[in-house]
Amino acid sequence: MTLIDTAGRILPPRLAARLMPLFERLSIILTASDETSQAQRMAMIAFAIRVVSAAIAFISQIILARMMDDFEYGVFVFVWVIAVILGNLSCLGFHTAVIRFLPQYRTEGAEEAIQGLTATARIFAMASATLIAITGIATVYLLGDRIEEHYVQPLFVAAFALPMIALGDVLDGTARANGWPVHALSPTYIVRPLLILGFMALAVGLGWLADANTAIIATLAAAYTTTLAQFLIVTRKLSRRFPARKLEIRFRTWLLVAFPIFLIEGFYFMLTNADVIIVGFYLPPEKVAIYFAAAKTMALVHFVYFAVKAAAAQRFSGLVSGGDTAALADFARQTIHWTFWPSLVVGGLVIAAGPLLLSLFGPSFVDGHMIMVVLFCGILAKAMVGPGEVLLTMAGEQKICAAIYALALAANLGFNVVLIPAWGLLGAATATAGAMVIEAVLLHIVIRRKLGIAMFIAAGVEQTDTPKSREAR
Repeated sequence: MTLIDTAGRILPPRLAARLMPLFERLSIILTASDETSQAQRMAMIAFAIRVVSAAIAFISQIILARMMDDFEYGVFVFVWVIAVILGNLSCLGFHTAVIRFLPQYRTEGAEEAIQGLTATARIFAMASATLIAITGIATVYLLGDRIEEHYVQPLFVAAFALPMIALGDVLDGTARANGWPVHALSPTYIVRPLLILGFMALAVGLGWLADANTAIIATLAAAYTTTLAQFLIVTRKLSRRFPARKLEIRFRTWLLVAFPIFLIEGFYFMLTNADVIIVGFYLPPEKVAIYFAAAKTMALVHFVYFAVKAAAAQRFSGLVSGGDTAALADFARQTIHWTFWPSLVVGGLVIAAGPLLLSLFGPSFVDGHMIMVVLFCGILAKAMVGPGEVLLTMAGEQKICAAIYALALAANLGFNVVLIPAWGLLGAATATAGAMVIEAVLLHIVIRRKLGIAMFIAAGVEQTDTPKSREAR
């Protein structure tokens, strides 16, 4: 029975008639085999996973905040944000380089290069993360008397999670490049939060203190359990799909692409998380907790962008490799609408329910509602250009994309340093939103000039005679 038949049987006739165009479109997306429909299917699956994961992450953070007091929760989120940033940076861009090269190698039938690429990415990320972890442990040990005591032990423990965070990001990219959204997203965004909560509850039940140290240990156990299971599953699927007998290593080629991506990803992660870290430097853990809760609540909107980004990268790579500039421009226009309108609707609902949602963390967290409003303005600005940085990266413009993020990050850091002492938490939110606006404006200008595509919600997609478009033709 088709989706249309099912809708006709279940829904009232008048409602079914109104929704029939939507069901027809969904039916085409679910059954068609063209690459655009495949990208849309992946976006839908990624969106569904992000909806579920956002709910799980939100609820788990509420429970953790309720289990700990504001102070301990603030210490935990400050340390964990640092660990996630360093773990992602440890990949040195190879987790996204896999997405850039694997579809190309699959089209060429270069299975040995695929196996070489995925193996190199894993080894490189793990080695880099281990080195960063050792450096971090040594730094904390040497500067222990200069670091506030409540941060020292959680930082030591969190360092051991870096290799698993890095490996998980590489496995995520590998699964996304193969069109396996469930295996890409569910381990990090569904399984790991549930395990963190489960391990934390188990530890407290066994008599451990409900503090930041226990929470970090529970997170460490969840990271290892999740990533090792994902490693086994993705490795088995890769060996079945690409049964190459030897590895072909093109390290220099991959590194030349991965390093600019590393700069992009690094600037991006710092851009989206620097506010939490700087708040931790200037303000006590209780304030960090409030800011993080507000930002985490607004993350319910971010999953729209993330879902589109997860689906668009592979399709952008294929269109750029194929040289079809008209199809590239058309698909870019679609990704903007996939990003902006759902973000607007979801964000409006989250803002309206903000006081209630924040109160779930605790009475003091309601003070973060205005922070949510300011952050939403920045999110909308970013949504107006869709996954523009993904398009630039897949089009070989990694360096200029990195420059955009560097400028946005510099603006974010500067705004934070000036505004947090003056306005407190609201200053941090204003700094982040302002940096997002700068990022969106720069992406729109650069994509239009470099690729001839008007990457903006209010503009039609047009092709201009740019060097990049002439080269593609």
